[in-house]
Amino acid sequence: MADDKNQEDSENFGLPDIEYKPLEQLDSSKSTEETAPIKDSSTSETPPPYYEEEEEEGSKSGVIITLIVGLVIVVGGFLAYKYIWVPKQEKAKLALLEEKRKAKEKVVADSLARVAEEERLKLEAAANAKPAEGTIETLADRTGRYYVVVSSSVDGDLAMDRAKKLSASGKSTKIIPPFGKWKYFRLCIADFDSFAGAQSNADASKAEYGDALWVLKY
Repeated sequence: MADDKNQEDSENFGLPDIEYKPLEQLDSSKSTEETAPIKDSSTSETPPPYYEEEEEEGSKSGVIITLIVGLVIVVGGFLAYKYIWVPKQEKAKLALLEEKRKAKEKVVADSLARVAEEERLKLEAAANAKPAEGTIETLADRTGRYYVVVSSSVDGDLAMDRAKKLSASGKSTKIIPPFGKWKYFRLCIADFDSFAGAQSNADASKAEYGDALWVLKY
C-alpha cells in the first residue's frame, strides 16, 4: 500500500490531487454563466427619466387649466354684473321713482278731490239752507247818510210788502217815509257815508234788482 502511494506521489510530482472535468462540461458551465442576465437593483427602484417629464408636463397643464377656468369665472362675473345686475338695479330704481311719483300724484289728486267735495257740500248746504230773514226798519228822522233806493210808492203798504219779500230772502231793508215835498215811501237796500260808496253799490246791484236804482240822501 505504501509503495502504491509513493508511486502515485511520484507521478503527481508531489502536487495535490485535482479533479478533472471533461471539456464539454466546462464549456456548458461557462456559457450558462455568460448568458445569465445581470440584475440591477437600482433599476426597479428608480423610474425612467421620461416618467418625470410626463408628471411635470401634467402639472403645467393643470396650472394652465386652472388659470383658464379662473379667467372664465372672472369674465363671466363681470358680464353678469354689467349686463344683468346693473340693469336690474336700474330697473328697480326707476320702478321705485315711478311708484313715488304715482303716490305723490295720488296724494295731490285726493287732496283736490277732498277740497272739491267740501266745496260742493258747502254750496249744497247753502242752497238748501233757509236764509235768515232780513230786518225791516222804518226811519223816523233824517240821518244825513246816502241810501240806495230800490223802489218808490205812494202807498206805505206796498213798500212794506216789497220789504217783507226781500226780508224772506235774507235781505235787510229800510223804509224812508215821505218828507219835505215828496209824498213817496222809499224802500232802501243799503246806506253809506258817501255818495260815491252808495252809487258804487247801486251800480253793482243792478244785475239783481234792475236798473231802477238810485241814490238818495236822507
